[in-house]
Amino acid sequence: KNFLNIKDFVTILKTFCITSVFFLLYFSVNLYLIFLRGKGFVMRLLFFLKCSIISLFVLSGANAGELTILHINDHHSHLRADSRMSLNIGGDKTRVRSGGFPAVVSMFNLLSEGKNNVLKLHAGDAITGDLYFTLFKGEADAALMNEVCFDAFAIGNHEFDEGDSGLAKFLDFLNEGDCNTPVLGANIIPEVGVSPLAKKTVNDYIKPFTIIEKNGLDIGIIGINIVGKTMMSSSPDATTQFLGEKETAQRYINELKSKGINHIVLLTHFQYKNDLNLAKELSGVDIIVGGDSHSLLGDLSKVGLNSQGSYPTIVKNNDGNTVCVVQAWQYSQVVGELNVEFDEMGNVKSCEGTPHLMLADSFKRKNADGERVEIEGEARTVALNAIRQNPSLNLISENPEAAAILKKFSLKVDELKTRKVGEVVTDLCFERIPGQGRSKLCDVSETAKNGSDISNLVAHAFREMTRTSEIAIQNGGGVRIDVPKGDFSIGTAYQLLPFANTIVELEMTGAEISQVLEEALDWALNPDGSTGAYPYAAGLRWDIDASKSIGSRFSNIEFKGPGDSNWSDLDLSRTYKVATNNYIAAGKDGYKMFGVVSKSGRVVDTYLDYAQSFVDYVKKYKSIDKLPLDDYSTQSYKQ
Repeated sequence: KNFLNIKDFVTILKTFCITSVFFLLYFSVNLYLIFLRGKGFVMRLLFFLKCSIISLFVLSGANAGELTILHINDHHSHLRADSRMSLNIGGDKTRVRSGGFPAVVSMFNLLSEGKNNVLKLHAGDAITGDLYFTLFKGEADAALMNEVCFDAFAIGNHEFDEGDSGLAKFLDFLNEGDCNTPVLGANIIPEVGVSPLAKKTVNDYIKPFTIIEKNGLDIGIIGINIVGKTMMSSSPDATTQFLGEKETAQRYINELKSKGINHIVLLTHFQYKNDLNLAKELSGVDIIVGGDSHSLLGDLSKVGLNSQGSYPTIVKNNDGNTVCVVQAWQYSQVVGELNVEFDEMGNVKSCEGTPHLMLADSFKRKNADGERVEIEGEARTVALNAIRQNPSLNLISENPEAAAILKKFSLKVDELKTRKVGEVVTDLCFERIPGQGRSKLCDVSETAKNGSDISNLVAHAFREMTRTSEIAIQNGGGVRIDVPKGDFSIGTAYQLLPFANTIVELEMTGAEISQVLEEALDWALNPDGSTGAYPYAAGLRWDIDASKSIGSRFSNIEFKGPGDSNWSDLDLSRTYKVATNNYIAAGKDGYKMFGVVSKSGRVVDTYLDYAQSFVDYVKKYKSIDKLPLDDYSTQSYKQ
């Protein structure tokens, strides 16, 4: 069972039968020749047996095979379809309803149909980022994931957002189903008897690898977590250790090879560019299925989406053999399909695939009055034909069982979302680094130039809600969505600020503030860091030249307190009261000086929930608008 599939077995049986017939004929002829000539039979018989054995293995192709990998990553509790995506379909900008986990389940089922060689993988960051996690702490995510029944799930950095105990709670939900999905993290070492993840053994919840047999192939799957980002940008227990990505990957590749496992998949939460570099430095790796960078791969330029590379991206490992690297974007929008063919030696012979963007049967365009309406007639026919001609676009219905499960959780989510607390005067844009173009709602020209970044407004809200703070600093990654013009509800606030954070106040000198800004920017620009570290502030403004070295990137740092009418230079020797969230106050996300100040005792937790604080801010003013340019923290940004 673990050596041959049915195809291989039939091939060997045929080879055996043909060989047997030839052997009987050869034996009869040589027996006749023995009586006639009396020599050469033994040598000819041995030569024939040798050729038969060689042909048996060559014709059987026992080491060759094909494998299909279906995968997602970074769905971040986005379980419901997104009705706000705009695509270029049939030559016109079209608002579509896309993704959602019931569609993901349908896509997995469709692509698996009639196949016995399918491997189903999730590359991490399943939780946090939407009200489904805020309310259910992973229960909703686990229930929907178990409708797919993944063959393996890799731990992402956000799985640790509520510590080891929060991750254990989520994995308990995941284990309630019948799937028994292996949870992988080879470089994650929780302390036995201390961490809720390791009550009895280090592998109670998280294993370094799993071995799965598909279509006669034994496949070793190793989980790798991004170390720096998880330790600095999440909240694992202090006793939980994280080992180097490269060293750990090679260690377990070698271990699997020693067990006779020749097909190696790395299931990583390590970012696309890091995966490419990792592949080149390792020996023995065949495939990397990744996550964390939310990378869209494949040629989707025709529909107006910008990808970061080809799907799959093919590189050579340290042995000179082919490695196939893939990732599947974000938020339950794409299911990746990778088809791999192995040669007789177990190496990758070829790989190809498709990133499948899932669309519901809903296509809206603006009419003459500027209202979005469903297209009809010839326009609809053209749109449907364009979808059929693009292998990456898939018109797919939601899986009914998965939709029924989601509906049970959605009732409570919808109840919370409907509570209106105020109005938004103009579109407020989600951006991380100025000019990055991350917003789905606003053009790049609207961000970083007119004060419309929502992260900056959040910082102002935090400063005001604490009442005693002079400055507030908020990391861009703590804010998660665009906020469109119109009604603002409690649900919007908890989507905007989805993490379980509180607001704290730090006593800091101007010199310490200057240093922490430099640290945050450096972490935002670091390939192993997080763009979410980029700082937004109330009561501070500055100019940035990112081309300079750390320590000299910020200039013209100025301060204006809540009661001040004018800006003045930040006084490096003066002490200021700085509001921020308790997450980065602990030194996370590159804000090292915050951690130093906190450990020195110069910190007070207000215990104000940061999402609720923004709700209270909106309630107070009844409407919110973009900031005046004078109050925007990043006055200029040079790359």
